[in-house]
Amino acid sequence: MARVVVIGGGILGLAAARELVSRGNDVTVLEKESSWAAHQTGHNSNVVHAGLYYKPGSLKARMSVAGNASMVAFARDNGVPVDVCGKLVVATSADELPRLQALASRAEANGVPARMIDADEARAYEPEVTAVSALHVESTAIIDYPAVCAAFVRSLSDQDLRLSSPALGIRPGRAGGVEVATPQGVVRGDVLVNCAGLHADAIARLAGLTPSARIIPFRGEYYELREDRRHLVRGLIYPVPNPDLPFLGVHLTRMLDGTVHAGPNAVLALSREGYGWGRISPSHLLDVARFPGTWRLAKRFAKTGAEEVLRSFSRKRFAASLARLVPEVGEHDLVKAESGVRAQAMLPSGALVDDFLIENAPNQVHVLNAPSPGATGALEIGKHIADLATAHVK
Repeated sequence: MARVVVIGGGILGLAAARELVSRGNDVTVLEKESSWAAHQTGHNSNVVHAGLYYKPGSLKARMSVAGNASMVAFARDNGVPVDVCGKLVVATSADELPRLQALASRAEANGVPARMIDADEARAYEPEVTAVSALHVESTAIIDYPAVCAAFVRSLSDQDLRLSSPALGIRPGRAGGVEVATPQGVVRGDVLVNCAGLHADAIARLAGLTPSARIIPFRGEYYELREDRRHLVRGLIYPVPNPDLPFLGVHLTRMLDGTVHAGPNAVLALSREGYGWGRISPSHLLDVARFPGTWRLAKRFAKTGAEEVLRSFSRKRFAASLARLVPEVGEHDLVKAESGVRAQAMLPSGALVDDFLIENAPNQVHVLNAPSPGATGALEIGKHIADLATAHVK
């Protein structure tokens, strides 16, 4: 039996802790906020992804497809609201058809239940949609991820769970293992697991690791449809994504409570927890400016980045993006909703890491990239983390 110290009380940290305990280990979970699931887990679209977007054989593909099934089963077994409603990925013009067909082929390669449908069939699912063709993805679901985390916490009630406990320092233990300094004192363990999300690379450096990638936070801004316009969307409507970008494009998502979320866009956040333009960290911006990958990414996607910023400040532009999918959506139908911040890892080359990235050091496991579909695959990622962590225990 080992003592594992997990940093991060979002869905991945809690899922890893749960899996580690199921294997006979003890865990201490350190969360710097005063509540669980306070950042990425509590600020996303609550979609259980099917796994169709990701390169066959990648961690994202394998853990999303398996995670879709395990997350839905967990929710049903633990009284967490979930609805396997499916979704449409919509081609609105003929030039998008090759990309849609490629997506259908990738879904087949990944074992995702999905089929191509024509415009009439698409309108049978979503009467207000504009489509020349669509991909109907059967296994996509909507869920309450904070409620999933609450269920994880209940299952860990006999473990050492600590809120308001940021990691201030990390060093090797005198008798082996690791020691983590917190405001409440030093926590000792045999293995450290870093699931700190937006701060994952900073925690890795604090632990003496030189991570291969840097977290660059991107803010995703959301609107909701006005209550009297929610009838325009029955389920989930997505555009055909740009394969060069790690983001799926603004889409429409009917939530469990009947509200309809619209978004997110993707703009560079001005701090690691930059939920709005006013949340600015000069030290973070200086750190980002010093990183060579930032400038290489900016050069490559200057036009796209400028368009995203313009859309951030223009409800009219945001609505126009949605109207490509559902023409009846106008700017006056949108009400501002909460934003989220995505922890996206970037390499010094300027390339955005497109798969989950987990790195090891002696007695340490660091999750350095696990954005969407990280929540979908949380139970599967938790197993993978537990495999890596227990391999350090002699």
